[in-house]
Amino acid sequence: MTNLLVWIIVGLIAGFLASKVLTGRGMGVLMDIVVGILGAFLGGFLAGIFGIAFGGFIGEVVVAFVGAFILLFAVRMVSSRGRFSHR
Repeated sequence: MTNLLVWIIVGLIAGFLASKVLTGRGMGVLMDIVVGILGAFLGGFLAGIFGIAFGGFIGEVVVAFVGAFILLFAVRMVSSRGRFSHR
């Protein structure tokens, strides 16, 4: 249970950082939180697949940030195409 709580907190941080890196502005607090948490799990999953192990809080934030960045980039690519096709 504690591990899940840690990944949620790390996901919040990672979602915020990834949204700022991609465009300098977020998609809103709620979406940043959701993408960050899902990205944290994605980053942990991908790190496990590739056998990458990071220890400590900073390592977890890095893994979560990479996952959140990938997920946020994919979400924005899909949503941008949808907006551009309506013009």
